[in-house]
Amino acid sequence: MAFLTLVSCLALASATYGCGIPSISPVVSGYARIVNGEEAVPGSWPWQVSLQDSTGWHYCGGSLLNSNWVVTAAHCSVGATDRIVLGEHDRSSSAEAIQSLAAATVFTHPNWNSDTINNDISLVKLATPAVLGSTVSPVCLANPGEVYDDGRICVTSGWGKTRWIAFNTPSKLQQTALPVLSNDQCKTYWGTNISDVMVCAGAAGSSSCMGDSGGPLVCQKNGAWTLVGIVSWGSSTCSTSSPGVYARVTELRSWVDQIVASN
Repeated sequence: MAFLTLVSCLALASATYGCGIPSISPVVSGYARIVNGEEAVPGSWPWQVSLQDSTGWHYCGGSLLNSNWVVTAAHCSVGATDRIVLGEHDRSSSAEAIQSLAAATVFTHPNWNSDTINNDISLVKLATPAVLGSTVSPVCLANPGEVYDDGRICVTSGWGKTRWIAFNTPSKLQQTALPVLSNDQCKTYWGTNISDVMVCAGAAGSSSCMGDSGGPLVCQKNGAWTLVGIVSWGSSTCSTSSPGVYARVTELRSWVDQIVASN
């Protein structure tokens, strides 16, 4: 009976907390103009995941797709003893009602190439389902073929370094608004390193940095925040004048659907 009750509660939560609609509204000052990163409103990016090793060290981000699945970058190399932490804002606080879950299985894209950084995506099936609520809910996924025009302002978030030479990552979740670039525009910075399974954003005064890998690039579509990119690679000094590169979700969505459906 307890098991059935839990399943019923999770089903209700899934219906209540639809994808891409935070219960706590984000406030992004750079959403109208590009600025450097700023602290996010606590709980306003409820799909944001912190991937931590067994010591509690944050090494990558991720995004919650539903109560059983998290998406991150392949190069994050999620391990069997790592923790998938949901509902966190301030990593220095012990007062937050976080969920620290284990990975049951990690699926990495079969065409992931660490030399070209193509297909930089992994799916993590959680060992126990996440309990959805006001600070833990899923992001929507961009559909195959959807176009996100260059110049469109989107948002990335994470606990990555705020300066590339910083020794530590920030304890509080950071966010920044970034313009999407066309791949042709991006090639003026990165040349033939840019492929069709990548999307670029930035080069306008702010940037992702080390520790943000695997985290979300989200754009609003029809009122819901949609995962368009997964933080992948960029400037080794986190230069704010060159674009960050993200795995392009529209090109990888069919693989995501296939793995989730068959597992």
